This record gives sequence, C-alpha cells and structure tokens, in this order.
Amino acid sequence: MKIAQVAPLWERVPPPSYGGIELVVSHLTDELVRRGHEVTLFASGDSQTLADLAAVYPRALRLENNVQEYAAYETLQLSQVYENAAEFDIIHSHAGISALPLASLVSTPTVHTLHGNFTKDNRNVFSHHHKQPYVSISNAQRQIHLNYIKTVYNGIELRDYPFIAQPKEPPYLAFLGRFSPEKGPHHAIAIAKQTGWRLKMAGKVDAVDLKFFEQEIAPHIDGQQIEYLGEITHTEKTELLGNAAITLFPITWQEPFGLVMIESMATGTPVIAMNLGSVPEVIDHGKTGFICQNYDEMSQMIPAAWELQRRCCREHIEHKFSVTQMVNEYEAVYEQIITSRTKLNGYIHAAKIRF
Repeated sequence: MKIAQVAPLWERVPPPSYGGIELVVSHLTDELVRRGHEVTLFASGDSQTLADLAAVYPRALRLENNVQEYAAYETLQLSQVYENAAEFDIIHSHAGISALPLASLVSTPTVHTLHGNFTKDNRNVFSHHHKQPYVSISNAQRQIHLNYIKTVYNGIELRDYPFIAQPKEPPYLAFLGRFSPEKGPHHAIAIAKQTGWRLKMAGKVDAVDLKFFEQEIAPHIDGQQIEYLGEITHTEKTELLGNAAITLFPITWQEPFGLVMIESMATGTPVIAMNLGSVPEVIDHGKTGFICQNYDEMSQMIPAAWELQRRCCREHIEHKFSVTQMVNEYEAVYEQIITSRTKLNGYIHAAKIRF
C-alpha cells in the first residue's frame, strides 16, 4: 500500500523526550516501511524516519519562539497532503479536526486516529463529519457517535524497554508526564507525603502550565523526598520507570489512553491509577496494578502493589500493547477502508453507466 502518515508539527517524530502521539506515529510508520509499504511521513523536518519525509517546517514548532500561528503551518502541511492525495491508497491523519474538511474533498480515503478527548468546541465539527472513518485508541474515548472502524490500542517497541526484575533501593514512586492539572502531579506529591515514600518526577512544563508548576509543584521539590528531574531522554525514562517500585498515574481527566502506563508495565513496574478514561482497559487490576476510585485509595494500595509480580506486568504488555499488535490492526483497518471505497466507487461507476 501507498500510505500517507500525517503527524502534528508541534513535536518531532519520534519525540526526543515527551510526546505520546509522535512516539506512536514513529513506531507505526517505521514498522509499515519494514513490512514493505510505501510510506510518506508528513511531519516536522527534524523528524527521524524510515519513510519518505515531507516537511513544511525544518523543526518541531514548539522549539520556535518566533512562530506565533501554529495553524498557518498546519494548514500548509494539510494542503501539501491533499494536493497530492491521488498518490496514496490511504491517508492516515493524526492531526485532529484540521484534516476533516479536506478529507471529504478527495477520492483517496482518510482514516483519522483520535488521540485526544472531545471538547465542547470540537464535538460539532466531528459530528458534522461523522461518516468519515475513525479509529479510537480506547473504547472509553468513544464519547460521541462517529463511524468508528476499530479501537486500536497504542503499542510500544518492547526492546526499547528493558525489563528490570528488581526495583532500585531505596524504593521510590515514579511520576512521568506533563506537569499540568489533568495529569495530577500535585496528587502524586500528596500521596508521597501521606505515605512517606520518596517520589521521583519527570516531564515537561508547557508555558500554559508554568503558573500551576510554580504554585503547586515547585514549593514541594526538596531534592530528597520529592525530586524533579525535568524533561528526560528515552533512556532516562526507562531507568526512572524501571527502577521504581510503583508508578503513580493520578490523572484528573478522562485520559483517552495513557502511554506512561504501558511504558511502566513494560519495564516491570506496576501502576496505581485513578479509574478515569482508558485506565480499566490498560491495567489488569490486581495483577499489573490497581485501579482506584480516589486518591486516598491510591495511597492505601501501595503496599499491595509492592507485592505484585513484575514479570506479569511485562507479559501483559507483550500480549496486548506491542507495536506488532498495533500495526497488524492498522493494516486491517487500511485494507477494510480501501476495499469499501473501491466497492463504493464501483457501484457509482455502474450506476452512471446505467443512466
């Protein structure tokens, strides 16, 4: 197949540190190339890929302080994609609502993977284009009626996450993610202080979250019980998660997937998480972690999580959340959509001949 992959321009593919969408796009794109497909990746110019790279800007836009209008480059990127739509059998968009109007104007089908939740502002746009084909990344994400082809869980490359049979001494809790209210880093700190555990935290602080970080996080960082590592590389990430006794996932919103959970379990580290969004679909309760109803319960489950078998965590990811599994399912989605479009075009052509 000739496939166009359309990634957001905010971060490069793959991301050097934090970036869930871009990591998934990287794994998907490179594995499709390995399987013999002709893939073009539309992404920032600093992206690293086995596919042909088409770029409208030389590097990730979040690195550019002088870029004031992200939408301008996104529009330019999508114009490039759809002006060349006839070159592809299918277009796979990870760009959200921006691709919807253009996708309906060309004969090449577009499948949209939904990486975020629906908002009051975008629900009407998605509903207007509800007949286009969509892939959800969890069943919990399906909050409005759309033409969902399949739920395809995000997958990771297991070889990039070494299994660590024993956590590092002295034991600690880990938090990895954006430092924003919805990710719950302030709750992770509260849990650590309530239980007396050490907490190591890592992740980026976006400009919009700087005030939150300065008021709710920074005053608690002492470099001893509460340690902040900043943005970290992939190697540092696997070491942080793999050497931890437990990873905390104290989200406050309906997280559509939560890549950190599978990254942690891949290294062997169980996860304690709030029962929101996709969490029940990702954690095997009582085997690879615990799904909790409130933050006090998260604190209470730490001793039980400490006793879980780390090998079970790894096997859970191997069976359900590998890149191989993810790409197998996306290939099936592409074939289904292309076949349906071919049949539809055939019916239309036959009808024109009859009339």
